[in-house]
Amino acid sequence: MAHLQSIYRGLRLIGLVLFYYIFSIGITFYNKWLMTDFRYPLFMTLVHITIIFSLSAATRRILHSWTGKPRIILNWADYLQRVAPTALATALDIGLSNWSLLFITISLYTMTKTSAVLFILFFSLAFKLEEPNPLLIIVVLLISGGLFMFTFESTQFNLEGFVMVLLASFLGGIRWTLTQVLMQKAELGLQNPVDALYHIQPLMFIGLFPLFQYNEGLRLSTSDKLFRVTELSPFLHSVLALFSGGLLAFGLSFSEFLLVSYTSSLTLSIAGIFKEVSTLLLAAFLMGDKVSPLNWLGFAVCLCGISLHVGLKACKSKSKCNLVLLNIKRYLINVNHQDQKRKK
Repeated sequence: MAHLQSIYRGLRLIGLVLFYYIFSIGITFYNKWLMTDFRYPLFMTLVHITIIFSLSAATRRILHSWTGKPRIILNWADYLQRVAPTALATALDIGLSNWSLLFITISLYTMTKTSAVLFILFFSLAFKLEEPNPLLIIVVLLISGGLFMFTFESTQFNLEGFVMVLLASFLGGIRWTLTQVLMQKAELGLQNPVDALYHIQPLMFIGLFPLFQYNEGLRLSTSDKLFRVTELSPFLHSVLALFSGGLLAFGLSFSEFLLVSYTSSLTLSIAGIFKEVSTLLLAAFLMGDKVSPLNWLGFAVCLCGISLHVGLKACKSKSKCNLVLLNIKRYLINVNHQDQKRKK
């Protein structure tokens, strides 16, 4: 029986990881493909935000009907003070990431996005979510050195796109740090990612809309892709393509939630390493991205840094578990000792 349960857990883990890979890798290639024809990444991001909010609201209603428990709704003070910074950082991170795909290859995009670990480390230290460790210096050197080697003399390097995705990685560091703080505050009641997504999306839309209006508003309003179509078929194609991307975006958020819920955030981090490798290999073979031996070496060095970071997190988690077990053991010994005293 125990053997069958182990097999079931193993198959479930493989299924959850594959589910996460499908949406994570799929949305990267899908957005790149879509923007070869539909060159409005900020508008595309706004559509995705709207779809995620709608599906989150529908999921909350289903959960409410199923459990009979009302879902959390924040008051305006907490909403604007606590959620707004996270929402703005998330909107700019996703918006700039999608925007950068207009200029750079998936390979350079994937590699540069790995630098988000550096910014997450920095802000985790700044917000005291992470304790200083000398090994973190090695992590920073490996990731930054690998990024430099990957971009050095790259034949498909584009400075504008690189700066965009690097800025997105910086904002991603702020985003995930603030998200961790937001979801760990029990008094807010946003531990369930569906509730967090529901509250974050409207402020994301408001934060990104001015940038969209400035960069794409006029061009999109005079484009024949949506608002000035002369035939129904291209219009339906654009709507269907945008809606499909929104489903992928929601699926990515939901798959991350499932993977963390049934395993751990450490499993998500380890799966993320292999996801980056898979994305880079697919970009080289399917999209024709040119990656030199030096670029591959830089990617390997960067992965070593990320793996070291994941290893440190694993050791930290294990130490915490051992400490909890030790405290429980001491408590039980103490209780047993007191019982023996009473009997005497």
